[in-house]
Amino acid sequence: MFSRQCEYALQAVMYLALKPEDEMTSIKELTQKLDTPYHFLGKILQNLTHKGLLKSLKGPSGGFALALPSEEINLLQIIEAIDGVSFTKGCVLGFPECSKTDPCALHDQWGPSRDSIIAMLKGKSVSEMAHKMKKPQYLMNKRSSG
Repeated sequence: MFSRQCEYALQAVMYLALKPEDEMTSIKELTQKLDTPYHFLGKILQNLTHKGLLKSLKGPSGGFALALPSEEINLLQIIEAIDGVSFTKGCVLGFPECSKTDPCALHDQWGPSRDSIIAMLKGKSVSEMAHKMKKPQYLMNKRSSG
């Protein structure tokens, strides 16, 4: 449904959401824990930094951290930062124009489904999703709440 870049971005941001606030996480740790290509993930994280979702620090104690509290970042923000708004505004069949006045063959069926998916992605913070994650690479990272 989303690009590989977007999938990696979602995984990395959820991983960072489990870290203590302002703790920098190296790209090396992220690539090892999430099994992602180093340079590819580096470009994705820089993109998220430019979009204001992450902050980065160079040097031996550097890395990446969330730029906002994890409760304030929703999944749709990450998707739009990486893949753009085509998912929320584009035609499911790829036509440049698709609206009620100029619909594609799936417009009437896709519209409500897309709206439901958008609402779900907007309603899920990365904090909520990260804490529900059952994957081993996230379980070892979870901080105790308190």
